[in-house]
Amino acid sequence: MTNQSPKSITPSTFDLNDHVAIVTGASRGIGRSIAILLAQHGAKVVVSSRKKHACDVVVEEIETFGGDAISVEANISRKEDLQNLAQITLKKFGTVTTLVCNAASNPFYGPLKDVPDDAFEKILQNNILSNHWLINESLPSLKAAKNPSIIIISSIAGLKGTPGLGAYAISKAADMQLVRNLAIELGESGIRINGIAPGLIKTDFARTLWEDPDIRAHYEEKTPLKRLGEPQDIAGLAVFLAGNGSKFITGQTFVVDGGITIAP
Repeated sequence: MTNQSPKSITPSTFDLNDHVAIVTGASRGIGRSIAILLAQHGAKVVVSSRKKHACDVVVEEIETFGGDAISVEANISRKEDLQNLAQITLKKFGTVTTLVCNAASNPFYGPLKDVPDDAFEKILQNNILSNHWLINESLPSLKAAKNPSIIIISSIAGLKGTPGLGAYAISKAADMQLVRNLAIELGESGIRINGIAPGLIKTDFARTLWEDPDIRAHYEEKTPLKRLGEPQDIAGLAVFLAGNGSKFITGQTFVVDGGITIAP
């Protein structure tokens, strides 16, 4: 049996120097960590969220290590904002090769019987329909790109019944099906699409959960790794899914939860 040639593992596996990535919800939390790590691996990054000044801070951080990034204000609930986001990206960088649909909303916590119609509609629009809009806006460029990749940030809430988060969980389960369907529809164009389903991550978005001592203690006890997740725990997988190391992976949702979904 011969030794594997060193040439079979090359730096290009995680080299994103030829990539242009749009990251929504990138001003904080998981999106921020993904945007920064993509830039550290060479990607040009479009940092987007509702608040431009917050995106500017992330761009400045990326520029401190020589990265290339711009900020674009966009509210995912507005289709015209997402059209503008795609257009500005093309005007600045000429292409989109990586799309990270991270932004999401959860304006209601409680049982499904109590969720107001407007809150339910907002959750479905911002967590599912907005991804559909931005993907469609980016499709022409993605189809022309080399090794294009779409990443949707879902949640383990979409894998099981979740008290208090029913509407949000429904939207995240739908995101997983969006990944599967688009993998079938876009495969012939060479576009890969995958999802990431985080567990409880210490972000502002999930602050209501992890700042509650009882909820935090429950998760830390149930999780085999005995800790909550950090935003950077998700970013590494996003870099992998954007690059050459995952060229034969599509239609999958990867659970990143410290093992809590397999715990007894």
